[in-house]
Amino acid sequence: MTECESIEMVYEKHVLKIKIRGDIDHHSAKGIREKIDSNIFSKRPAMVVLDLSVVEFMDSSGLGLIMGRYATSKEIGANFLIYKPCKRVKKILELAGVERIMEIKGDDDNEEK
Repeated sequence: MTECESIEMVYEKHVLKIKIRGDIDHHSAKGIREKIDSNIFSKRPAMVVLDLSVVEFMDSSGLGLIMGRYATSKEIGANFLIYKPCKRVKKILELAGVERIMEIKGDDDNEEK
């Protein structure tokens, strides 16, 4: 697996948008976590949007990363949204039951499962 290629963060109108590019695995999760948490605590957004549209691989470290960022967001009173996970990542999220805890939005929201 390759290390996460990049992480882009944009903060505007009380929304922190985070776009992760590359894989989320045990090699990249710690660095991603530190960057995101630093921004969440310094900016204190009302909403955190985690864009996974270009993440093609995620292991259990990725699930831990997402659950931890959700908890961190709730800790400061922010809403949390996972945006556009690819089919492979969405399947992992569904199998883990993540959609029962947090909102997931994507292009196929209106499709039947």
